[in-house]
Amino acid sequence: ACGIHFPGMLSSDVSFESLSTMKPIDAWAAVPDAGKAQIIGTIFIAELVTESRGVHYTKGGPLPTIVFPPVDFSNVNEDTLKVKQSRELNNGRLAMIAIMSFISASNIPGSVPALIGNPAF
Repeated sequence: ACGIHFPGMLSSDVSFESLSTMKPIDAWAAVPDAGKAQIIGTIFIAELVTESRGVHYTKGGPLPTIVFPPVDFSNVNEDTLKVKQSRELNNGRLAMIAIMSFISASNIPGSVPALIGNPAF
């Protein structure tokens, strides 16, 4: 199972196409343990790096550069930039809520009233 894998191949026997036909929990169960360890390890390292810096961004510290890469915004008003960064964070939070709603609707029938009757769930 070692070797080079090309886009669309998670391992020699699991592909994105085979996972796309499954429910999220079943798809996660089909990912090999080494793949799960890589995903969780990468997330852990990213969280460790961004969360261990001084004052947290939710408490007035600078925003993580992974979320907002260092781009030259010197010609943008600082207040305007803060508003746009705040909106971007709120959009990300809303996206996370939406994903959790889809996962809930897929695994617990009737848990999300807006998605009742949708054939995808």
